[in-house]
Amino acid sequence: MTFTAQEALQRTIDHREIFYDEMLSLMRQIMAGEVSPVMTAAILTGLRVKKETIGEIAAAATVMRELSTKVVVPPPNDHFLDVVGTGGDGSHTFNISTATIFVAAAAGARVAKHGGRSVSSKSGSADVLEALGVNLNLQPAQVAECIAETGIGFMFAPNHHAAMKNVAPVRREMGVRTLFNILGPLTNPAGAPNTLLGVFHPDLVGICVRVMERLGAKHVMVVYGRDSMDEVSLGAATMVGELKDGQIREYEIHPEDFGLTMMSSRNLQVADAAESKAMLLGVLDNQPGAAREIVALNAGTALYTANVADSIGAGIALAREALASGAARAKMEAFVACTKKFA
Repeated sequence: MTFTAQEALQRTIDHREIFYDEMLSLMRQIMAGEVSPVMTAAILTGLRVKKETIGEIAAAATVMRELSTKVVVPPPNDHFLDVVGTGGDGSHTFNISTATIFVAAAAGARVAKHGGRSVSSKSGSADVLEALGVNLNLQPAQVAECIAETGIGFMFAPNHHAAMKNVAPVRREMGVRTLFNILGPLTNPAGAPNTLLGVFHPDLVGICVRVMERLGAKHVMVVYGRDSMDEVSLGAATMVGELKDGQIREYEIHPEDFGLTMMSSRNLQVADAAESKAMLLGVLDNQPGAAREIVALNAGTALYTANVADSIGAGIALAREALASGAARAKMEAFVACTKKFA
């Protein structure tokens, strides 16, 4: 029997878990447009209030992956990763994860970034990439070509998740964090085996690293900055959930561990995509300051996650070299040019 939306809603009201197979059924109905907007919003609210479980998130991500338009990236994929955040942290910082991909790629990683326009921030990854001149509307084979040519691909979420059209208006009208803020980063259409994932709540560190384990990921760093950032933070300790070699460890890291000076995230805030672009370009031009330091920290973590560096500290050294040499700026320009070939 089909697990109904009414049953799902009652389950969340009772603060009881929706089991894995039930969640598979429910998500397929929601994504097919078989559940009304009212019921979809009610269920998403109920899940948020009771708190989504590992099984619920893993099942929902499995359905999203099933329905996504894939990007086929030929091997080797040892150093292949996604750098992504859930958003919804309310910090209004510039696009740190987007700046990070250019530095990481310049230092030897291959990056398939998956993202969209802003939902809760001032500027989503797609917004700032578009401001930089990136053509967002690439076919899957064209994304793969850019990865082969430049080490970077950007998968604009609406192009890869057509079924989201049934949920997008509900998300937009609700205007609050829901299960879908968590799902986007878990459903990379290129199947990157390694992920640096920033989350908006400390509880999600342990949950998301275990979801990624269930989804078959290889090396994962789930991070939450204790100053409420969905990045590795320069202004506070960062909680980490790491999956490596089939083992999960949870621990904290601090900027001082890597010889970095703590700086407040207030120095990183922007009003819109134009300001985010300006700050990002300043980083790629190796201008000193908090923005460069937090990108070096996050790129170093990304290079460790991609197995290019054997530690975060070694990754930071590679990131600094990529910035100082101009390689990161050149990588960004090469990527923009690659996407424009298909305009």
